[in-house]
Amino acid sequence: MTVREETQRLEEQMLAPWAARSAQTKGRARPEEECQMRTPYQRDRDRVIHCKSFRRLKHKTQVFLSPEGDHYRTRLTHTLEVAQIARTIARALRLNEDLTEAVALAHDLGHTPFGHAGERALNALLPQGFRHYEQSVRVVDKLEKDGQGLNLTWEVKNGILCHTSGMEAETAEGRIVRWADKIAYINHDIDDAIRAGVLREEDIPQKITSALGDSKTKRITALIQAVVENSREGVIAMDPETLELFDELNDFMYQAVYLNEYAKKEERKVPHIIHSLYLHFKDPKYLPDYMQKIVREEGPEVASCDYVAGMTDHYAVACYQELFIPKAWNLGL
Repeated sequence: MTVREETQRLEEQMLAPWAARSAQTKGRARPEEECQMRTPYQRDRDRVIHCKSFRRLKHKTQVFLSPEGDHYRTRLTHTLEVAQIARTIARALRLNEDLTEAVALAHDLGHTPFGHAGERALNALLPQGFRHYEQSVRVVDKLEKDGQGLNLTWEVKNGILCHTSGMEAETAEGRIVRWADKIAYINHDIDDAIRAGVLREEDIPQKITSALGDSKTKRITALIQAVVENSREGVIAMDPETLELFDELNDFMYQAVYLNEYAKKEERKVPHIIHSLYLHFKDPKYLPDYMQKIVREEGPEVASCDYVAGMTDHYAVACYQELFIPKAWNLGL
């Protein structure tokens, strides 16, 4: 018996009846020989961690655009926090941690530079619109590995596609990631807003802090506990009282931070940068060689969108400066 087969035997014995079993995956678009050591979901996790799109998350905005300071979240640290919260819930519910982790680590691979401001800018430009969760699936299917994609399992791709609002994931593990994403971002955004001087802990309504806690650690613990205690037979949920408080906290953050003029003042520059880069790279001669297949198969508009969406904040700004900001002349005087 191989190590993988032993792991799959333990999954069958230890996981809840409604958990996903790696031995029963719906498989990959391109069949592959099984790994002797790792289950299909473990292989997916490893492929995500080692891909270029995952590394680029470290230079992509989470909530504050290009913040000064070493301790603000990036899209990468957000992803790691989501993965840890999701794994905690999955273990408590005896669900498949490997599948949960793979979905969590990949869920934001398609995010644009400049966070949701970049997403809104591309969405306004494209006739078909732009949604980061669809782009995340596109990244793992078509864009990574110079157009080969990562060839992930069906369950992981379904969890990525369904990690935000709308259609629910087919697996309980995918549904966990949706909750973990919300729990992570609302709490680390509070932490970053306090660090930036946009918010104080005492600004949060007392009704919320009394019930959920007056610190990041207490709130995350309370929210995870609410999910664990109220999820049954693959239905991932919170009790109505905690959910109401969670929704109120989200509403508060929209007014205090997400729509805050001071916190978001730099975002008004984003549409112009994204629009300028998109129009420039719509000319295929400016796109790198590995994007030319997309140009041939789907057109220059799609290729330009893919290229711009994959940029980090730093690279997008550097490209804009190189292309559109005049350089000083050096006359040797």
